[in-house]
Amino acid sequence: MPDSLVAEVIEHFEALPQDLQAQVLALVRALDTKPRRGVTGRHLLRFAGTVPSADLEAMSLAIEQGCEQVDVHEW
Repeated sequence: MPDSLVAEVIEHFEALPQDLQAQVLALVRALDTKPRRGVTGRHLLRFAGTVPSADLEAMSLAIEQGCEQVDVHEW
């Protein structure tokens, strides 16, 4: 990309209010077409049902107890 084009984009971007800059950034990230890493859900289906029910219940309970709580000393 020619430097003049990049400079023009930056000039316009910097003139935008911060909320619009965030929208531009989101758009640029969405346009980024790098191949994604990992596997598709189809490849993971073979693991469906392999976690024991008791473990799933324990995880659900831990999530319910640990979510929506604020630790004011965390930051």
